[in-house]
Amino acid sequence: STLNARRPPARRTYLVKAFVASYPKTPPALIEVAAPVPAFGEVHVKIAACGLNFADRLLAKGTYQDKHPHPVTLGMELAGTVLSDANGFEAGTRVAVFAGAGGLAEQGVFPADRCIALPDAMPLEVAAGFQVAYGSSHLALVKARLVAGETLLVLGAAGGVGLTAVEIGKLMGARVIACARGKKGEVPKRAGADEVLDSDDPDLKAKLKALGGADVVYDPVGGAGYRTALSALRPDGRYLLIGFASGDLPEIAANHLLVKNVSVIGFWWGGYLVSNPAAVTASLRQLFDWYIEGRLHPHISNVLPLAHAAEGLELIRSRRATGKVVIRCDTLAAL
Repeated sequence: STLNARRPPARRTYLVKAFVASYPKTPPALIEVAAPVPAFGEVHVKIAACGLNFADRLLAKGTYQDKHPHPVTLGMELAGTVLSDANGFEAGTRVAVFAGAGGLAEQGVFPADRCIALPDAMPLEVAAGFQVAYGSSHLALVKARLVAGETLLVLGAAGGVGLTAVEIGKLMGARVIACARGKKGEVPKRAGADEVLDSDDPDLKAKLKALGGADVVYDPVGGAGYRTALSALRPDGRYLLIGFASGDLPEIAANHLLVKNVSVIGFWWGGYLVSNPAAVTASLRQLFDWYIEGRLHPHISNVLPLAHAAEGLELIRSRRATGKVVIRCDTLAAL
């Protein structure tokens, strides 16, 4: 009939692989789900790679501050290619996306305003783990008003965000002291740290003071290291709380802040996507420029296939990785 002739053809459904946390207390698993269908304002992406973050573990358990109902496909940041023309993106365009969730899958649909066209010179594996780590460090150090000539102390300096803070701190003209465990200290040293200290050294507090202390502390770890770093903070210093990879939230003694005239600054990059998205866009534009100019050198310690996503999360939990862990989503081949 004429009516039937005017109907659009039925969309063929098919299945794709995704790494899904079905319930907060159940380990996430690789399962088949229906291929996503983009809604108005969304872009359909074939996912090439996904960068893992400590927050993915919290997302799986339902304890992350940015709530996503279960079942939830993990993977906060990703890179891939646009599958069909939509919302200003042509099919085949290479994009990076901060999705908040949904990156550990073969395909996904994401808001167009979360998609950023990539420079041709940036590989998809690099782009997949670029936004959160570099974006967090850049905006946090800007918020802390780090200026050339000051001393920046970076805790967890061999980790995903800590290592980017070393690089960006040097680009901003700071003297950088990096703290990392044992042989991991070689990684921030190669990234340009002026001094590298072992975070497990029982004399760490004395060594930090011998180096003159710090004007700004960048702390993605929390726990006992907070007290040591705070004691090394100079008067009028700024302490950046980025995260709590140790699993231990530090207790902040307000009298110590008062006596030393120091500030503790909480920083969550994801919150800026809502409160100040223009700042995120400007920051990422600067970071992409620095990458193209060869001034940033992203460090990826592990690249695993989607079938090994659980292993990637364990590398982060056990703090055995340096730099970023990236999952390839376009192949399920075993290592």
